[in-house]
Amino acid sequence: MLRIRLTRRGKRNRPFFRIVVSEARAPIKGRFIEVLGGLDPLGKKVSLKEERIKYWLSCGAKPSDTVHNLLVDHKIITGAKIKKFAHRKKKGEEARKEEGTQQNVEKEEKPAEAEKEKQEDAATQKETADKEEKTEPAQKAPKEEPKPEETEGATNSKVEPLPTIETKP
Repeated sequence: MLRIRLTRRGKRNRPFFRIVVSEARAPIKGRFIEVLGGLDPLGKKVSLKEERIKYWLSCGAKPSDTVHNLLVDHKIITGAKIKKFAHRKKKGEEARKEEGTQQNVEKEEKPAEAEKEKQEDAATQKETADKEEKTEPAQKAPKEEPKPEETEGATNSKVEPLPTIETKP
C-alpha cells in the first residue's frame, strides 16, 4: 500500500519536510519512491508537484492526515479537513464523559441527599469495624511453639522419594 507522507529533514531546531510517496511499511526516514514537494514550517513555504500528486492518488496512494489537510488547503483535492487526534478517541469515552457530566449536575442539584448518603456510609463502616474488633480476639488461637528435638542434628522435614519415570526403549 502506498502512502503520501512527510519525512523530516534539516538541522536541529530548523526542520524541513519533504512530501514523498513510499510504501506504508517502509521506515519514515528510509526509502521512498518519489519526492512530491517540500514544506518549510518556519518560513511557511510549500512547494508541491500537483500533477505527480494527482497521478499517485489515482494509483491508489493514500495521504497521511497532515498531507491530506495540506492538499485540501492548496485545493489539489476536495473534501473536509481531518481533525488532528480525532482518531485516538474512542466513541465509548465520549459517551462516558457525557454521562459523567450528567451525574455531576444531578449531584449539584441534590447536595443534601449526597451528604446524608455519605453519613450513612460512614456509620455503617464504623459499625462493621466495631464488630470486627470485638470478634478478633476470640477467634485467635494461641500460637504453639514447636517442640525442640531431643538431638541437635535432627531436622523436622521429611524427604519424600522422587517419582521414577519409565522410558520406552
